[in-house]
Amino acid sequence: MIDEILLEIADEPSHRSPAAFNLLLARQSRVKEVMKQQSIPVICITHPINVLYATGARNMTVFSLMNTSRYLLMFAEGPTILFDFWGCSHLAEGLPTLDEIKVATGVSYVAAGTGLKDQASKWADELASYILEYVGEGALIGVDRFHFAALDALRERGFTITDSDQVMAKARSIKMPIEMPFINEAMRRTEQATVELADSLEAGALEIEIWAEFYRGLIAREGEYISTRLLQSGPRTFPYFQEAGPRPIQSGELLCFDTDTIGYHGYAVDYSRTFLCGTDRATDQQKHLYRLAYDQLNHNVDLFQPGTEFEEIADKAWPIPEEHKPYSYYCLAHGLGMSGEYPNIPHKQPGEPYPLKGRLKPGMIVCAESYVGSELSHEGVKLEDQLLITESGPQRMSHFPFDDRLLVKEI
Repeated sequence: MIDEILLEIADEPSHRSPAAFNLLLARQSRVKEVMKQQSIPVICITHPINVLYATGARNMTVFSLMNTSRYLLMFAEGPTILFDFWGCSHLAEGLPTLDEIKVATGVSYVAAGTGLKDQASKWADELASYILEYVGEGALIGVDRFHFAALDALRERGFTITDSDQVMAKARSIKMPIEMPFINEAMRRTEQATVELADSLEAGALEIEIWAEFYRGLIAREGEYISTRLLQSGPRTFPYFQEAGPRPIQSGELLCFDTDTIGYHGYAVDYSRTFLCGTDRATDQQKHLYRLAYDQLNHNVDLFQPGTEFEEIADKAWPIPEEHKPYSYYCLAHGLGMSGEYPNIPHKQPGEPYPLKGRLKPGMIVCAESYVGSELSHEGVKLEDQLLITESGPQRMSHFPFDDRLLVKEI
């Protein structure tokens, strides 16, 4: 069955294949199941990734991240109505997850200007007509990122507002078996684009040219977008979180790269590699930093066993040498699905209570993070692997190779 799905999704360029429709229905059923568990009878969500997860309706994702331009009204027991951007209703027609498609009412200053309060009132009246029919007065509504004027308008009509993330984050945190072929295919295509990036690592090439080669490869393989532009070379590898710029790379320099892609069918792929550029040999310091980061990654990966408390992972995490602690990565790992997701597993800070309760569950995808940087050499190494938590332990999903010229025995 899995092989048949893989063949179908590899050859099908659209989001309209039978396998894709089964995926959408399974995700929607998952959301409704969690809504019932949380006793939230209706959600109204505008975050485009939440809308995509719940229905498969995709439209102007990046634009929608910046503007409240489309939204979804979904009942645990009742219909699912998409309010899409004006002139775009045809994009979602035929999706098995939608009962109705209507034109969205803009509820932002960009859309309504000084008439925002009146626009919010119109918006709330339309939603209320559905909510009163399917739930009744005083309903509890899960919402995400609407303008406060819109939320005030719902409250004025007697409804109670709660955070829809307690539904969507929980639903998205556990990957169902039906999702895995699509996630694996997103990984495969991202790794192909990474090969093209690695092939472009020539002395004199600009960071932004190298990053653009990866972006081209991703989009050409039906990827969505890249959520960061984390690619840096030479002295810009320290400290971390520097974005690709117009700097020409030099032979013998390190280059750190983080995929951070939203890839095929909207599934995220997140692994990091550090390359040695050109034909020069790696220095002893570069090999030393690489070995430390590699050891940190592999030590921590083994800790991600199903049922393990987040705090226990932090307690047993690879001990970062004191000279590198001030520059270490901000977390041990983070969840992944259709974006960065729950949970973010922080380091443990001496004398402070651990801030995150919970444990790993089978079906979670987490990305184990490692960064080791040196203030003395002004270089750093970033490594990261994407893991599926299974009943028998962590399974690496990212298979892009490490750099053999850097990965040698400790000096």
